[in-house]
Amino acid sequence: MKKIGAAKFKAECLALLDDLDPEGLIITKRGKPVARVLPIPKRPEDLIGSLAGKIKVTGDILSTGLTWYAHAES
Repeated sequence: MKKIGAAKFKAECLALLDDLDPEGLIITKRGKPVARVLPIPKRPEDLIGSLAGKIKVTGDILSTGLTWYAHAES
């Protein structure tokens, strides 16, 4: 987890919040941790459509690509 001094956090707060990773950020004063900033977890419904335009599908996604030969045993 990334650590940052309180003075630097104060000066760069908005930029740090924009780039906050899932682990969060520990804010320190005189080298000792005093606070932790964590992102709010995303709700499942927020993920719907989040990959639109980022994935390219090629081929038949419903096929394994293998030919199956089924026969009945007597």
